Amino acid sequence: MKKPSDVKYTSMTIHDLPVADRPRERLQRLGTEALSAQEILALILGRGIAGESVMVTAQRLLSQFGGLKGVAGASLEELSQVRGIGLAKAAQIQAAVELSNRVEGYSEAAGKTLVKTPEDVFNLVQGRLKGKKKEYFLAVLLDTRNQLIKVAEISIGSLDSSVVHPREVFKEAISASAASVIFVHNHPSEDTEASEDDIMLTRRLADAGEIVGIDVLDHIIIGGKSHASLKRLGLF
Repeated sequence: MKKPSDVKYTSMTIHDLPVADRPRERLQRLGTEALSAQEILALILGRGIAGESVMVTAQRLLSQFGGLKGVAGASLEELSQVRGIGLAKAAQIQAAVELSNRVEGYSEAAGKTLVKTPEDVFNLVQGRLKGKKKEYFLAVLLDTRNQLIKVAEISIGSLDSSVVHPREVFKEAISASAASVIFVHNHPSEDTEASEDDIMLTRRLADAGEIVGIDVLDHIIIGGKSHASLKRLGLF
């Protein structure tokens, strides 16, 4: 007897399946851990297109991008080009991925989480930056005891003075009454070597921090599962 995950869904709709084999009912009965990637995607999407089960659409996504990791890393435009998806469902997928990343990458224990080393920062935001195809610039805001206040997203895109401006960076820090800040950005190439632009920007922000009375403790570059500290490297 075939398991639900082995069934070949062609022109049938979700309502053609036995009730017990539908993803929502299986989740209620067995829990999320019992669902296949195809079933989880089907639940996120909600419904298929005319004459086609949402399970077919889910499997098409997995096949197109080579599995869940590929789906999670796909852009809104790439997802929306898949038959049966469109912009609305592509946005649902990206929202679900982002929610997962934030749960994994951010600590909710603000005011209790100590951030003292580059490794602390890496563990704090790795999930947030995992699989991103653009550069994200974050500011880890700390109080006088190096306890986490919040992680603020400052910009998305290549780092330069027009994208990351001291005014925007320190507006967040001042608003949160931060005593110090650690900057973080990712390299989608997974190369953690600091560029000249990275170094110049860090020095500029450190100078601005001195003026407003907020210490710039470090700038961490994250590439995949690796990271580099500009402070440890003596680059500012």
